[in-house]
Order: sequence, then structure tokens, then C-alpha cells
Amino acid sequence: MSTTWLPCGEYHQNYKQDHAWFQTKFIKGKMILLALILIFGIPYVSDPYFLSICNQVGYTILGALGVQLLIGFCGQITLGHAAFLAVGAYTSTLLILEFPWPKILLDWGLAYPISIVAAAVVAGIWSVLFGLPSARVKGFYLILTTMAAQFITVDFIITQYVSQVGGRGQAFSLPPGTIKIGPWVIDSDLKVYFLMLFLVITCVVAVVNLLRSRVGRAWVAIRDNDISAEVMGINVFKYKLLAFFVAGAIGGVTGAFWISNLAAISPEHFPWFWSLWLVGVILIGGVGSIHGTIFGSLFMVIIMEALQLAVMPLADIWPKLLMDFLFIKEAMFGLAICAFMIFEPNGIAYRWWQGKNYFNLWPFSY
Repeated sequence: MSTTWLPCGEYHQNYKQDHAWFQTKFIKGKMILLALILIFGIPYVSDPYFLSICNQVGYTILGALGVQLLIGFCGQITLGHAAFLAVGAYTSTLLILEFPWPKILLDWGLAYPISIVAAAVVAGIWSVLFGLPSARVKGFYLILTTMAAQFITVDFIITQYVSQVGGRGQAFSLPPGTIKIGPWVIDSDLKVYFLMLFLVITCVVAVVNLLRSRVGRAWVAIRDNDISAEVMGINVFKYKLLAFFVAGAIGGVTGAFWISNLAAISPEHFPWFWSLWLVGVILIGGVGSIHGTIFGSLFMVIIMEALQLAVMPLADIWPKLLMDFLFIKEAMFGLAICAFMIFEPNGIAYRWWQGKNYFNLWPFSY
């Protein structure tokens, strides 16, 4: 039976159809159009500034994806996720700059791809270490332990020790040509964009497939009621640690990606505010929704860029306004969180879901 018009009365007949990625021809067409726009549209009709905004959106999506997995799907609150981005970034940077790679791997441009995998593993393991307290604590106490990850990792270990490797001060310089994949030297916003697109798609597909598996169902059961999940035979502690590992690994990939967009890396790129920012992204986009991660990232990056463009013309009249923009940005971030919590607590993804249902059920949308 055709499944083209599901809302009008044609239904799935097996489990495979019910969990298919693209359940109707219309959805397949939309995804093909989106792919064409992302691959052939945006890169070749936009200026470097617009590409840099796209890369910032992709970086935010990758960073918020791990937070969404922990908070939205496993119920483990985290306020220190920027630490795992920093671990991934520094792992990748140290491997590229300091590790004695065989010449053949350098010639083939494999150092950076291997460093991304290593960054994911190291950041995942580091995340598990700070996830261990989740066996005994939850809620407010878990927030404090994840905050400790930020201060121990970035403010102490990286700032005081890792940053000094090789006799450096605080920053690791990344000269042009350092970041390459095979013969492809990533030295422009366009190349960073394609790398971002590949990593975002890969990580989103991996997380969505995990959520459709037994592991994902166990995470959701723990989120809804961990005592009931344990009664049903789910090893709650094991699955919590697995969630921390996967979230940390995605954070490691995020950090390893971000160094391709930087001329130098320092601890200032991973402040504690960035951890708060990522939590705000999923609150605005929608907790417990992959769509929410994407919508929240788009909203936060675009709104803040629009705010900056609005402030810049006023700087000629009031120069101090431009100097205080960071504080204005933080204030707008807080106002946005408050507004969404009051007027749309389910986030942008909920409105997207309502809009899709209205369109699919038309003319019987009531």
C-alpha cells in the first residue's frame, strides 16, 4: 500500500515503515531539495560573511547536539559541556602540531582526520569521568559536578599545563596548511563549510539512529523515570555513562572541527558561558528534539548577528555601545530564555511540529 498520504488515512503496515527516515514521497522531495540548497545553493551564491555565519550555526548545532542528548533524551543535566569541546580541540591540535607522524600519513593528509577520531575518544572518556557521579546524584547536585568539569578542565588543566606544551604561552598557532584532509587543504570559509556540513550530517544521523535503537529507548526510559527503568531491567548506571560518552565524543568532534576555523586556539575560546549558551540553544529550540537543536542554533546565531548589525551603526553616535556589546549579547540571551520559557516553553520545534500537522491535515486541520 502506498504511504504517500498518511494523514488522510493510509497507514503503515510494519515496523520498518513506521521507523523509516522518509515516510512519504513529499518528505523525500523536501529532503532532496534541502540537500541541493545546502550543497549547490548556499556555497556559490553567498559572500564569505554569510558562509562564516553558516559555519557558526554548524558549530553551534554540533555543540548543542551532545547537550540535547544528555538533557533532552537522557535527563542528565549538564552545565560544563564546553570543557569537552576544549578537550577535543586541544587533542586534535596537539596531535597535529606535536605528534611525530610518519611522513606517509602527512603526505596523504591523514593527520587531521585521525586527530578528529582521537579527539572524540579522548573527550568521550573525559566526559565519562565527570559522569560517574550521576550514579549517586541528580538534579542540582549533578549540575555542580558538570560545572566542575569546566573549571577543572579549562581553567586549570588546559590553561596552566596543556597550553604550555612546547614552550608556548597561552595560544597554539595554526599556520595555513596545517589543517588538511588528503590533498584538500582547509584554508577558506567554503572548505570549512563543506567540512561542517559533513560532520553535522554524520553526527545527526548517528544520534538519530542511536535514539531509534535499544540504547535510545533506554535513555528515554531513564529520562522519564529512572526507577521504573531500573525495575524493567535497564542498567541505569551503564546507560547514563554511555550517554555521557556519546555526548562527550560529539563535543570532541565539535572542538576538533572548530580549530579548522581558527588561526590560533586558546582557552578563551571555551568559556563557561558557552556551556550556558548551548543549554539555552536547546531550551529555545525545544528540549528532546533533534529539530530543536537545529532551530535553536539558527535562532541564536542569526538573532545575535542581527543584533550586532543593529548596534554597529549606533557606535558612531555612542562608541561605548560597541565596547559593551558582549554584555548586551548576554542580556539578550537571558531575555530570550525568559521569553521562551514564558510564552513558548516547548520551543521552536513544537511550533514546527504544529505547522507540519496543520499542513498535512489540511483542509481538516481542526
